[in-house]
Amino acid sequence: MTPDDKAILAASAPWLGALLNVVPGLGSGYIYQRRWRAYWITTALATGWFLLGAVRGGAGTVADPSTADPTDQLIGLGGLLLLAAVTAAEAFRAARKARTE
Repeated sequence: MTPDDKAILAASAPWLGALLNVVPGLGSGYIYQRRWRAYWITTALATGWFLLGAVRGGAGTVADPSTADPTDQLIGLGGLLLLAAVTAAEAFRAARKARTE
């Protein structure tokens, strides 16, 4: 008999799920918690943010990164850090909630 998704989530450590979403980044904590839908949503958002930055930066920045605007680089990094922070908080909250129910 396999445990259901809620039991798996309740058995996971909330702090570890949050840490894995921040340190390696981009939803690794969701893999630990076996929350595949949240993982794929996070992956799609990160990929979309990366592609938006690549399109906005133009093809010239790929060939010569020294021509990239530092403001665009900070916006890109800030977006990925925000995504990591939000997913970390959500992973922590979900595991805590599953433990209390």
